[in-house]
Amino acid sequence: MFDISWTCKHTWQKASYNTMWCLIGCSIGDFGTIYYFQIIDHSLSIYLVMLLAIINGLITSIILETIILMKTFVFADAISIAFKMSFISMVSMEIAMNATDLIFADGVLTITIIPFMLLAGFITPLPYNYYRLKKYNESCH
Repeated sequence: MFDISWTCKHTWQKASYNTMWCLIGCSIGDFGTIYYFQIIDHSLSIYLVMLLAIINGLITSIILETIILMKTFVFADAISIAFKMSFISMVSMEIAMNATDLIFADGVLTITIIPFMLLAGFITPLPYNYYRLKKYNESCH
């Protein structure tokens, strides 16, 4: 894993761009789910709500990435690439975002916690995205 150069500005920029798109997709489903369960009366545990938020975040990210990739690929290839190249990144992103929310806001989505969730969600998968891009020239966008 350490047989690549970690100092390439161009690769960091491309990895950051890819991570940003993944973060946008994940955040839509994640924040939407958490907010939904904050405004309705329910008996689900906060951990089940967070699990649903992670699942919905993964779904919306795959949908967004597929749409972006369809500019270059046919649908079947676009969705396949969205699943294969981004899944580890998306899962780590979702876990980081929801752990941040749980630790610092008890799972309550507030305007003050969102920037920290986004920061954690961006930074966590970024080295992995850089590595895949540098080592295998694989990118999801």
